[in-house]
Amino acid sequence: MISNNKVVAYIHDTAVIHPGARIGKNVQIGPYAVIGENVIIDEGTKIGPHVVITGWTSIGKDCVIFQGASIGEEPQDLKFAGEKSYVFIGDRTKIRECATVHRATGEGEETRIGTDCLMMAYTHVAHNCIVGNNVIMSNAATLAGHVVVEDRAVIGGLTGVHQFVKIGRNAMVGGASKIVQDVVPYTIVDGHPAKVAGLNSVGMARAGIALDSRRNIKKAYKLLYRSSLSLTQAISMIEQEVDSCSEVEHFLRFLRNAERGICRSRRDIE
Repeated sequence: MISNNKVVAYIHDTAVIHPGARIGKNVQIGPYAVIGENVIIDEGTKIGPHVVITGWTSIGKDCVIFQGASIGEEPQDLKFAGEKSYVFIGDRTKIRECATVHRATGEGEETRIGTDCLMMAYTHVAHNCIVGNNVIMSNAATLAGHVVVEDRAVIGGLTGVHQFVKIGRNAMVGGASKIVQDVVPYTIVDGHPAKVAGLNSVGMARAGIALDSRRNIKKAYKLLYRSSLSLTQAISMIEQEVDSCSEVEHFLRFLRNAERGICRSRRDIE
């Protein structure tokens, strides 16, 4: 235990903590954990046995990091040249056994995971990824570099996500999927490569999205996936025919910025 007038932390005798690390109140650090010089761990967080946290890594309050996880290590990127880059992890996020989160490529760049996320065992978040709040990644789901995952997305186990792909808000990705194009918000995708299977109606309801907004999203979805329109045509029709709300505006904004193209419907290839 480390104790002074400001900090009480519970650190196992076998843990290796660099003197420069900043450890908050009521942090617990388990046996054989290794904490690097530039690491910040906020109050109430629990670090399990054999966890390695290195680099310029900041971990929020009341997180739980389970045994064997590696946070803040150098990216698996041939362009990386030892520059100073960051990892930020928000409050109350859980990172399970043997998960890996790598810091960014590029001076001053960052990899970020939001609040209240669950990263299950063997998940991987690569360099320069931005993961929102309340995201769930199931066992062995992996994100390549520069992936963006918006709030409340769920990614099934054994899924691989291609670099620079975006996964939209409240989307659900089926297990063992191959994601090579952007996943539109509020949709369910599945397959190898992934195709859209429908709307994530249950996920939207659980997220507290109002009924009228859910109906508007359903109209927008039908125009996008059931009207044989091009993406540009669908955006125009949604703007004209669907009542505006914050969810529809986000839906449209995502479509306008889908640089890799979007996952299409299974009907489009039948």
